[in-house]
Amino acid sequence: MTKTVEFARMNGLGNMILVVDMRGRADAVTPAAAIALNADPATRFDQIMAIHDPRVDGTDAFIDILNCDGTRAQACGNGTRCVVQALASETGRKAFTFQTVAGILNAVEHEDGTISVDMGKPVFEWNRIPLAEEFYDTSRIELQIGPIDDPILHSPAAMSMGNPHAIFWVDRDPMTFDLDRFGPLLENHPMFPEKANITLAQVTSPTSMTTRTWERGAGLTLACGSAACSAGVSGARTGRTGRKVEITVASSPNRGKLTIEWREDDHVVMTGPAEWEWSGTLDPVTGAFRRDDDAGAAAL
Repeated sequence: MTKTVEFARMNGLGNMILVVDMRGRADAVTPAAAIALNADPATRFDQIMAIHDPRVDGTDAFIDILNCDGTRAQACGNGTRCVVQALASETGRKAFTFQTVAGILNAVEHEDGTISVDMGKPVFEWNRIPLAEEFYDTSRIELQIGPIDDPILHSPAAMSMGNPHAIFWVDRDPMTFDLDRFGPLLENHPMFPEKANITLAQVTSPTSMTTRTWERGAGLTLACGSAACSAGVSGARTGRTGRKVEITVASSPNRGKLTIEWREDDHVVMTGPAEWEWSGTLDPVTGAFRRDDDAGAAAL
């Protein structure tokens, strides 16, 4: 077995992604390698999407997802779009089916270059999100930060989109909040035994909203696809929006946009772009890497 594997540095609306080709191998990208890669400015990332040989019939690959702190994640919508673009470039195909820890994901690349990912069905039951306390209605749970009589954030919608999310509704641009200070406190709040992604969402119309997210295990990121899905679903669930919304990701470059549709069959479909930056090789055990001299095609 060769020591190094090919990888691509990509992004989804600024969400920094490393797509690593682990096909044909029995090992995995180690937490130590992830931490080492994140420590280098050239390979700093939000999530690693490691492509493995399929483990289930009818799927194209198993995707192992790591956060920048070395922990494993169940889902990453922006990263999944990057995987689709890389594999589409390699194979010429447009449709793919992936297995993740969170379940089976179907995705397709459109003619305009945007990519749709079926993120599956949202989970609302308190013990499956999971929450530490029982709530009959998780569209509004008892949680706040700031003074009791004048909280800064309060009463989030809680759900799982493959990973736990809390959506706090705000009445102004999410970029005006000190999320880098509140985010760690809320991510690690005792209410969330498996921690949580924390999103601020401002509804701007029945078909649009603006979001900003502190990601579990990654911190303040430029974009988070599963958080956008959770915000879109929570908006419809609480009557703030319809079932299809355009989400402006406030922290992404040029305030990029995602379209989220909570279909009548209960599946959530996210559509947006992905971008290849450069490719190289890396050691999945140590994280040592080399950037390709020739910045060629996006294929792995």
